Amino acid sequence: MSAEMLLEIRGLSKSYSGVRVLNSVSLSVRKGSVTGLIGENGAGKSTLIKCINGVTRPDAGEILFAGETLRRTTIESALRRGIVTIPQEFNLANEMTVRENIFLGHELKHGGVFLNHSAMRKRTAELLERLESRISPDAEVSTLSIAEKQIVEIARALNRACRLLIMDEPSTVLNPPEVENLFRIMRAMRGDGISIIYVSHKLNEVKTVCDTVAVLRDGEFVCEKPTAELTARDMASLMVGRELSRIFPPKPAPPAEDAPPALELDGVTLEKLVHHASLKLHRGEILGLAGLGGSGRTELAEAVYGIRKTVSGRILVNGREVRIHSPAQAVASGIAYLTEDRQSSGIIQTFPLAWNCSLISLRKYCLASFIRKKKENAAAEEYIRRFRIKTNSGATPIGELSGGNQQKGAIAKSLDHSPEIFIFDEPTRGIDIKSRGDIYSFIGELARRGMACLIISSDLEEVIGLCRKVAVMRGGTVAGILEDEHVNEKEIMYLATGVK
Repeated sequence: MSAEMLLEIRGLSKSYSGVRVLNSVSLSVRKGSVTGLIGENGAGKSTLIKCINGVTRPDAGEILFAGETLRRTTIESALRRGIVTIPQEFNLANEMTVRENIFLGHELKHGGVFLNHSAMRKRTAELLERLESRISPDAEVSTLSIAEKQIVEIARALNRACRLLIMDEPSTVLNPPEVENLFRIMRAMRGDGISIIYVSHKLNEVKTVCDTVAVLRDGEFVCEKPTAELTARDMASLMVGRELSRIFPPKPAPPAEDAPPALELDGVTLEKLVHHASLKLHRGEILGLAGLGGSGRTELAEAVYGIRKTVSGRILVNGREVRIHSPAQAVASGIAYLTEDRQSSGIIQTFPLAWNCSLISLRKYCLASFIRKKKENAAAEEYIRRFRIKTNSGATPIGELSGGNQQKGAIAKSLDHSPEIFIFDEPTRGIDIKSRGDIYSFIGELARRGMACLIISSDLEEVIGLCRKVAVMRGGTVAGILEDEHVNEKEIMYLATGVK
């Protein structure tokens, strides 16, 4: 193993239930470098990470770390060596403070007995200052934004004398300024000699922040090259093994000037979160909702879906005012909502795909008190075909599917009650480029069939590629609405930041 190499993987293989997930994969990570790890959902990235950090053991091959062969690695032994993973779904205790999370499991103590709160608070403050963050060590994690939670995860990694940091889709719900801050932190860590494996489907970001890129396809190693030698389009082609066609569908025609809105929000206000927000969404339209973190986008969607309580204002569906106090009432009003966090509130991972598809609409599959399983399974099979979900059958637990296929299942669940209005919150979070294209095509198809679609996204390329019209939120209200040639990154950011 070269003195420059921190991690070297040789001929790694892993199978589950006779299915080969990794097939003789080899790659290396240099000390003080950022390596991009890319591939479609199901390419083997997650399994490779789990082999490195001790979550699972490979069937064959070897892993060398700092010149030492890792044998029978566990999560704890990997942490002791300085291998730290920040998963896509954060492993933070929301009810605990920042410092309690950073020291969870290895608290500082007086005399080995009593917790040394002052020392932990001081060390947490030092770590946050190093990351140029103003987060309070005593802040409860549940009050933090996604970007702030990520900083807490990074601080926790630094507190463990991190030598290799594995970041799984770290920028999926970050807006451009937050992404730039993340990259600044990563470059500083690289300057301190820390190596980073950066797993992402955002290929332009991989190109920007990574020194090298390793490509997996169908569980096999494709190549490892300097990012300077590849364009984002080259990376996409290596991931899928062919040239990719246009990823975004044609934008739908604008609604007629006198067309009544399918959904209208008139001065909707939520206590401390949203203030007098107004917008109109028409049938057959894909309306974007953009804004920085904390601007109130998700909170406004949750109010429309009955998850949050409005203080004042009106919600009108097809011109009729509706009072929505629960998701059940939203469903009855013809509204569907795809949550930004599918793992915790979009799906039930232990349930089969078929059960997840019928979660909202179970009543239509019941006869008296019995569930008509054949009808339920037939509906699931139709969604599998229509959405190209990679699974053997609807009986597969949805948690065993890749992220892109889980998201397709979550969309199927929301569609199964035949809504007229569909709110998508971060619809392609953590999804590979091919599955993103599939989902964009589904959204375009829904709009062509007359569905009113609202797209909330931190990915400006996504908003610009899908939407003819974009509402931009700032400080809990709609700061402005852009149309046609004005839908571009510069004008969206002007409104989002209040520059213009």
